[in-house]
Amino acid sequence: MRNKQQEMKDVQPIRSLQKIEDMKWSLKKWCSERDYILFLLGINSGLRVGDLLNIKINEIQGKKVVSLREGKTGKRRTIHLGNIYDELDAYIRSLEGAEWLFPSRKGNNPITRVQAYRQLQKAAQMVDITVGIGTHTLRKTFGYWHYKQFKDIAELQNILNHAHPQITLRYIGITDEQIESNLKAFRL
Repeated sequence: MRNKQQEMKDVQPIRSLQKIEDMKWSLKKWCSERDYILFLLGINSGLRVGDLLNIKINEIQGKKVVSLREGKTGKRRTIHLGNIYDELDAYIRSLEGAEWLFPSRKGNNPITRVQAYRQLQKAAQMVDITVGIGTHTLRKTFGYWHYKQFKDIAELQNILNHAHPQITLRYIGITDEQIESNLKAFRL
């Protein structure tokens, strides 16, 4: 079995807004509202999938801004939910009596990372996304589009808790994309 580090290297951000919309449609139609909301929250927050899966409803219910502690770093992150609040709130109201935001059908636990991975793979196959989809796709997609929108690598580095801007650029695939683009345009 491949290790987590190798999986993260192979996983890519979704670089097409149309493909993001396709994934949303596929998750809603072929998977579940739970899996759609996981995707939506992941690409809009930049949280690691382990942190997403550990969110309890009472931590975010009725809030447009939440502060969550990241599992890997132990640092607190402020997450703004205003842009997805209505969909998130409607989903939470449908969970009657559940403790976890992404509950498993098997007992009082959240879904596993493996289950999240399977659902993302299933949705990606339905819309012909064939390369680099995994649980880390959510965080990398957030990073990629945050960088594309604001062009502030220092801010993104801080959000993702990376030690160096080069790590962040490589992580979101900008380094490879930029090199490829520059090589295509290069001419003496």
